[in-house]
Amino acid sequence: MNYDRILIRYGELSTKGRNRKQFVDKLRRTIALALESFPQVRIEAKRERMYVLLNGEKNVKDITKILTNIFGIQSFSPAIKLERDLDKLKEVSLELVSSVFYEGASFKVSARRADKTFELDTNELNHLVGGYLLKNMSTLKVDVKKPDINLQVEVREEAIYLSCENIQGAGGLPSGTSGKAMLMLSGGLDSPVAGYLSMKRGLEVEGVHFFSPPFTSERAKQKVIDLSSKLAQFNGHFVLHIVPFTEIQQLIHKQIPENYTMTATRRMMLRITDELRKRQEALAIITGESLGQVASQTIESMYAINDVTSTPIIRPLVTSDKTEIIEIARQIDTHDISIRPFEDCCTVFVPASPKTKPKKEKVQFYESFVDFEPMIQEAVKKVETMILKGNTDSLEKEIENLF
Repeated sequence: MNYDRILIRYGELSTKGRNRKQFVDKLRRTIALALESFPQVRIEAKRERMYVLLNGEKNVKDITKILTNIFGIQSFSPAIKLERDLDKLKEVSLELVSSVFYEGASFKVSARRADKTFELDTNELNHLVGGYLLKNMSTLKVDVKKPDINLQVEVREEAIYLSCENIQGAGGLPSGTSGKAMLMLSGGLDSPVAGYLSMKRGLEVEGVHFFSPPFTSERAKQKVIDLSSKLAQFNGHFVLHIVPFTEIQQLIHKQIPENYTMTATRRMMLRITDELRKRQEALAIITGESLGQVASQTIESMYAINDVTSTPIIRPLVTSDKTEIIEIARQIDTHDISIRPFEDCCTVFVPASPKTKPKKEKVQFYESFVDFEPMIQEAVKKVETMILKGNTDSLEKEIENLF
């Protein structure tokens, strides 16, 4: 069966009242960006529904795969639009059910009459279409509770829409409806999951990765690029900022007592991320920290590290255990990338006995002997920025020295 559109249902967006148009517009732009490799496709957004008009595009399977990952979509269905004519309704219903029927399959008809002026009510539509199908398909069986095929008939003012499949969407809110935030993205399991959960609540997320060659390899950098490509699948693109961090990290290990180097390192990373946040006009910073998971993630460490900024720090995983994080990583397909054996700068420079309960005043004192500010500004100036596209898992373009 050749579908002519995909019907998208909003879910949570339906509760937004006067602000709904803003959310729908964001979702439309996100879908258009994600599907731009399908030039024939057009997006038609209405208050109650959105339609992806296929305009002859046959590759419906790849389009539905992309739509499955986009936040703001509750569910969607490949559908056919037809005129409000009962004979045409019976004819196309038979074609559609025949195209998906297999031996022994059961069915039901689920009619919905959004236009109450239509000549038949929902029960009459169910009987009309269901009776016609049974008459013309001798092996078809009815099961109103758990049918194998659920023919959905939706009557609206402008047309009738037919579909046989409901595909679950990602839910949540469209990208950008909750503002923008910077994600401190390492190569591990946690931070991509934190980014995903933040994006699900409508945040537009940009990644910040700290790269310390020659101590960290190009393969470690590529690992983070691949993780960013996975995150790009949820809103069509993902911006990644790669910060040169070698000189700052070497200076920390030269000037700061060993058991405080981890705390000082995280503070410098946070200061740099905050500078990028200002330049990108973001409002918050996201981390993958889980309380008590490692030495830098005790409540005392978080307190000492947070001291360098008043910017809100979002920690979606703070109460999650590793098993829960791994499960989500598998679901979003970042797990196998994250476990590649290429270390980032956080793991390469881990001290033998890191301070698990650092004192804010002590780390401030140790840092006071070094003026880190010029080095921070130089690192920000040399940031390498990439924009990754989610529909092809490939790099769209690379911009060096953006600032």
